[in-house]
Amino acid sequence: MRKQPLLTDNYYHIYNRGVDKRDIFGDVSDIYRFAESIKGFNRIDKIMSLSNLKKHQSFKQIAPEALSEPELLVEVVAYCLNPNHFHFILKQSIDGGIAKFMQKLQAGYTSYFNIKNCRSGVLFQGAFKSQIIANENYFNKIIGYVNKNYLIHNITDNKKNLILSGDKEYENNNFKIISKIESHRILEVFGDSKKFKKHCDEIVEAIKEERGERSLLEDEEIPR
Repeated sequence: MRKQPLLTDNYYHIYNRGVDKRDIFGDVSDIYRFAESIKGFNRIDKIMSLSNLKKHQSFKQIAPEALSEPELLVEVVAYCLNPNHFHFILKQSIDGGIAKFMQKLQAGYTSYFNIKNCRSGVLFQGAFKSQIIANENYFNKIIGYVNKNYLIHNITDNKKNLILSGDKEYENNNFKIISKIESHRILEVFGDSKKFKKHCDEIVEAIKEERGERSLLEDEEIPR
């Protein structure tokens, strides 16, 4: 149990990695499955699996009156999926929303990964780690850190296809995983997508200069 509850309408840096620092994505299909899970499990109403959700969505195509957006557990502000770990910035939408979302996301993806790879047991190192984003200065730093986190690390060429990050959504103004409401607020604060990109690039360069490039096999120091 967490020492302090995660508070609704607050922003949090959420992150986790594979158990024993193992890769959690083996190929591109795994990355897209995880991305699909982010969208599919971010809902208050219960679904047992993504396949059940797809059946429900197929039904909605036949019954247009059922077309309604699900009530969300969290708003995704930024994300980065790396070969052996992930980062999010999430805004909690309802009480307990982040915990419910992360439990469904990690459990659902672990089930898929284990079946695909004929394995059993845990895939992630515990539930997840969280850090409240308590002030504007920290928010400005951590959003650059998360949005382009793959640039912080020395990822080998043969694993660069195992990266998916929200920076492209911001740069192309095409928001699929990231909340449209939150993204528009972010771009309003920074001016536009080009200025936001410049800010994130500068944060990455500052962090790399502070500590040097480090391998994904090393422990990650989260900026404070």
